[in-house]
Amino acid sequence: MAEEILANFESKTASLTLVPGDGGQFEIQINGDPIYSKLQTGRHIEVGEATRLIHNYLENG
Repeated sequence: MAEEILANFESKTASLTLVPGDGGQFEIQINGDPIYSKLQTGRHIEVGEATRLIHNYLENG
């Protein structure tokens, strides 16, 4: 996942931090804004979905 994000957004990313969670958590946040939450969706993120969600966030704020 980190490799996919860096490959697509390296020029726009100052840093990337992966934080281990427990209880089945998997969340993506940008500047504190929630982009994806496994707990809310009840499913694992799909291949390419993180890239699409981040791209949409960067384009639309």
